[in-house]
Amino acid sequence: MIDTPAEPAHLATALVRFTPGARTNWHSHANGQTLYITDGIGLVGTRDGHVVRACAGQTVKCLPGEEHWHGATDSTLMAHIAMVVGDDTGDGTTWLEPVTDEQYANALNSTN
Repeated sequence: MIDTPAEPAHLATALVRFTPGARTNWHSHANGQTLYITDGIGLVGTRDGHVVRACAGQTVKCLPGEEHWHGATDSTLMAHIAMVVGDDTGDGTTWLEPVTDEQYANALNSTN
């Protein structure tokens, strides 16, 4: 974590690093999430099959409640600063099942 919110703020920020092929599980954020790519090339995928390939210096926004995942490509590392606005009960993240190898491969193929 870069910063954990203290009352009355609710913005949590974290620097997250991914090795090639690494990715998060599917998840959502009640108030959305902003990802600022700091190094490498990353992928951000949504349940409808939309995939964004993002490079260092780019920002990707995930909508409130949108189920998504993010991670590195299969051949590059990726690091991002993740920003989430929570509430009085926490950061509003709901963690779901792992992204399958097939889903990941389809994401890679759709952005090449």
